[in-house]
Amino acid sequence: GDTDYQLGAYAAALKVLTGYSGIEGLDIKIELFRPRQKKEKSAFEKIIERAVGIAAGYLVPRGLDKHVWRALGNLERLYLRGLELELHREGRQGAYMELARGFGVQEYKVLLGETAANQARFKTPSEFKRANLGGDDFGATILRHLLFAVHETRRAESPREGLNYLKAERADYWGRRGDLLAVLGYLAAMGTSAGMEHWKADAEAAGLLAGLMANDYAGS
Repeated sequence: GDTDYQLGAYAAALKVLTGYSGIEGLDIKIELFRPRQKKEKSAFEKIIERAVGIAAGYLVPRGLDKHVWRALGNLERLYLRGLELELHREGRQGAYMELARGFGVQEYKVLLGETAANQARFKTPSEFKRANLGGDDFGATILRHLLFAVHETRRAESPREGLNYLKAERADYWGRRGDLLAVLGYLAAMGTSAGMEHWKADAEAAGLLAGLMANDYAGS
């Protein structure tokens, strides 16, 4: 699973680091065991976190092209990979927390739709509504705008509403249309999996929006 993969990345990074007596003038043993202030990170902790981040970058969700994945930011990757956890019936909040750490995300609870024990999962587009839309970080990403476009499609019962929103809000719509379509396709597949019944209506909306967007051409 994802958490096993990330724990393996921590172990691999530690194995490499402890194979040296020193790095850039710092003694490995002294640096690893010296007392530190609360929340202080040593240089080696930062190296380990960087290594885990690199490993997390290879956790491409099944059905999503790796080139699209590389164009996404860490919060976007976290959300999409979180859906993969949900598909595998992973409901432990600790698993989502560890996944967030792997992607270098400090604050991920804004993404959570359920927090009950063994029932943790990320929000659906209709649960997000307008929350955290715009501004910096997640609210400015193409994924967040896509989630709202899916919500608008479902609310208005028309994919035209979702498409109009994307064209109005994303100046890079045409440049990233391929990425938008790929992510929509991934979201549309959520409703066909067992245990994902809460995604059914939003997944159908994502499919309708993807269909309209696929036939959208400049000047139309």
